[in-house]
Amino acid sequence: MTNPETAGKRKSLSRRLLAIDAWIDTSAWRIGQAIRRALSAYSEFLGRFRVTGASRGLNEFWSEAATLGTAGAVVLLAFAQPAMQATNGDYLAKSDYAVTFLDRQGREIGRRGLFLDDSVPLDDFPDALVKATLATEDRRFFDHYGIDAIGTLRALTENLRANGVVQGGSSITQQLAKNLFLSNERSLQRKIKEAYLALWLEANLSKREILKLYLDRAYMGGGTYGVTAAARFYFDKPVTDLTLAESAMLAGLYKAPTKYAPHVDLAAARARANQVLSNLVDAGFMTEGEVAGARRRPAGVAAANQQAAPDWFLDWAFEEVKRIGPTDSHTLVVRTTLDAKVQKAAEEAVATNLRQHGAEYNVTEVATVVQDPEGAVRAMVGGRDYGVSQFNRAVDALRQPGSAFKPFVYATAFLNGYHASSVINDAPLTIGNWSPRNYGRSYAGAVTLKTALTRSINTVPVRLAQAIGRDKIVKLTHRLGVRSDLRITRSLPLGTSEVSVLDMTGAYATFATGGIATAPYAIDEIATSDGKILYRHDRDAQPPRRVLPAAVAAELNDSLANVVAHGTARRAIIEGVPAAGKTGTTQSYRDAWFVGFTGNYVATVWYGNDDFSSTKRMTGGSLPAQTWHDIMAPIHAGLQPRPIPGVDGASDMPDAIAGLQPVQSASPLVELRTDRLSAGGLTVIADIGQLMDARRQTLVAGGGLTPLQPPPDGLAKEDAVGGPFLPIDPPDGGTRSSTARIITLQP
Repeated sequence: MTNPETAGKRKSLSRRLLAIDAWIDTSAWRIGQAIRRALSAYSEFLGRFRVTGASRGLNEFWSEAATLGTAGAVVLLAFAQPAMQATNGDYLAKSDYAVTFLDRQGREIGRRGLFLDDSVPLDDFPDALVKATLATEDRRFFDHYGIDAIGTLRALTENLRANGVVQGGSSITQQLAKNLFLSNERSLQRKIKEAYLALWLEANLSKREILKLYLDRAYMGGGTYGVTAAARFYFDKPVTDLTLAESAMLAGLYKAPTKYAPHVDLAAARARANQVLSNLVDAGFMTEGEVAGARRRPAGVAAANQQAAPDWFLDWAFEEVKRIGPTDSHTLVVRTTLDAKVQKAAEEAVATNLRQHGAEYNVTEVATVVQDPEGAVRAMVGGRDYGVSQFNRAVDALRQPGSAFKPFVYATAFLNGYHASSVINDAPLTIGNWSPRNYGRSYAGAVTLKTALTRSINTVPVRLAQAIGRDKIVKLTHRLGVRSDLRITRSLPLGTSEVSVLDMTGAYATFATGGIATAPYAIDEIATSDGKILYRHDRDAQPPRRVLPAAVAAELNDSLANVVAHGTARRAIIEGVPAAGKTGTTQSYRDAWFVGFTGNYVATVWYGNDDFSSTKRMTGGSLPAQTWHDIMAPIHAGLQPRPIPGVDGASDMPDAIAGLQPVQSASPLVELRTDRLSAGGLTVIADIGQLMDARRQTLVAGGGLTPLQPPPDGLAKEDAVGGPFLPIDPPDGGTRSSTARIITLQP
C-alpha cells in the first residue's frame, strides 16, 4: 500500500518537471520568433539596396569572390601555421654552423652552412652584380610586397611559350624565405608556407635587408654560400673586385648552382652567364653595348678550384658536425678524414664504369664508400651526378644486400660452434610454403661452410639460421655496425632486409680488424676559426670495442678471401694484394653489391636504380666487383699491403687447400702436381679431401653416413634470392653431429 506522503511528493515532482518542460518549449519558441523577426528586418533593410541589371551580376561576382576568398585565406593560413612557428625567436641567429672543411692533409675541400659576411655592406657590392641578380631573379623586387603576381604571370607565359621551365616565378623574398626556414621539397604545402613567410619577411625587414640576406645566404655551388664566399672560391678575389662577366656568372648560379658551377662545367656556366647578360638588356638595366665586352671575354675560374668538391662527403660530414658539434660556437674549421687521392680514384672508377657499362646493364645509379679498417672514411660517392640529384645513396638509401649479408650469418654460426670446415647438406629445403633456391637451380650435396660461402649457396645459410636462431644473427649484425631495422623472417639470411652502403662498409671493417668494431666517421678534429680545439676523434669518440673473437674473425676472413680468389668475386682480384669480400645480388637483379677489404682499406660498391627497376642480370660479381678493383688498385699502388687477420697473403697455395696435410703414399704415382691444376680444380680437390676426412671421422665414431656427393667441377655463378617472401616463421629445429661435423637440419 502506497504511503500518502510519498504519493504527494511524486505529484509535486511531476508538476515541477512539467513546468520546466513548458518553460523550455516556450523559451525555444520565443527565441525562434525573435530570430525570424531579426532576419525579416535584415532582409527588409537589404531590400533598400537591391541592385538590378548588369550591376547585379557584377555585385554577385564580387560577393562570391569575397566569400570564397575569405574561406580560402583561412585554409591557407591553417596550412601556414607550422611554417610561421619557425619565425619564433631570433631566426637570423639560430644554430646553423658555418664550417670550412679540410681534408686529412689540411687542404680546404669545401664549405657548408651559413657564412654571414657583414664586412661587405650592400653599398660596396658591384653595381653589375646587384643588377644582374635583380634582372635574373626578380626584376620587380622593389615594386612588390613579397609576392610578385605580375612576375609570376610573366614567367608562366614564357614557360608555356618555350614548352618548358625557362623562368622561375618565385620572388627574391620567397627564395629567401625558403633558404631561411624551409627545405627544397617540391609541394603545394611548401609553396603556401613560402608565400606566407615572404609576407612576414616583408613586414619585418626592409627591401635592402632582404636583398643583403639573399646575396649572403644563397647557395652558390662548390660548398659556398653567398656571393662573397663564391667570389673568393671561383675567382680568388674579393667580391668588390668582380667584373661584369664574373658578376653575370655568379648571378647565373642561383637557378641551379651545382649544374652551372664553373669549376664543374665551365661551358655551361658561360652559357648561363650569357643568358644573364641578355636579361640585363631585356630588363633595361644595361644596353647591348655595355654587355658586349663581357660577351666577348667571358669569365674564367681560378685554377686552384678546377677540381670539383666531394659534395656527398661534405653533406654527410656537415650532418656529423651538427650531431657532435659544440653549442657555444658556430663558425668552425673541421679537419676531415677524406683522402683526395682515394676520393679521386673512387670518382673516376664509378664514372668510368657507369659510362661504359651503364646502358649494357640498364643501371643508372651507383654509390661507394672507402674507409680504413679503423673507421676513417677516405672517400664517398653518393650517386651518378651531384648536380642532378643531391640525395646521398651511400648514407641515406636503404637497399637489400642480398648475399653480401651472408657473412653475418656465418660469423654467428662460428660463434655458436661451427667452423669453416663444418659440412652441411646443400639440398632442396622448404620452410612452410617457402623454398629458397640456388642461382643455377642445382644443388651440390654435402659441402663445407667455406665452400658454401665461396660459391654463395643459398640453402646453407638458411639451414644455419634455422639451427642457431635468426635473432642471434640480427643481434650480431647490429653489434657489427648495421643500424637499420632487420626483419626477423625466413629470408633474413639471404639479405632481404635493407641496409645502407655506409653501414655495410663499417660492418665488414670489423672483419678486417680481426673482430674490433669502430663506427665509420668523417671528423678528425673540430676547431674554432681562431684555432681552439673543440673536438678530437681520438680523444672524444667512443673507443673501439671487440665484438668478435680474433679466431672467429680469422676463420671468416679466410673464407671471404676464398670468395675473391676462387669464388664469385674474381674480378676484384688485385695482383700482389690479399683481398677478401662478398658479392650480393637481390631478387629480380634490383641491387648488385660487392663489399670487400684488404689490410689497408675497406670499400663497398652498390649499383641499382632509384625506381627499384631491375637491371639486365647484373650480379655483384660483375660491375660492382670490377669497380671495386678499379678503386682499390690505384690507391694500393706503391703501398705496403697490411696483412688481413686469418689470411696468408704470402702463400701461393690457394686458400682452399692451404690447411690440408700432404698425401702420404709409398707410390710416386699419387703425388699431387698442383702446378698443373687450375684454381677451380684445386678447390674441388680440397673439398673432396675435407669431405673424405669428415666421412672417415664419422665411420670411426660408428655413425651411419650416406655417401657424399663431391661438388661439381667449376663454380656456380652467384645466387639470387628465390621463392616468394613470407613474413611468418615456422618453429626452428634441428640436430647437429658434433663428432663428424655433418649438420642435418629438419625444417
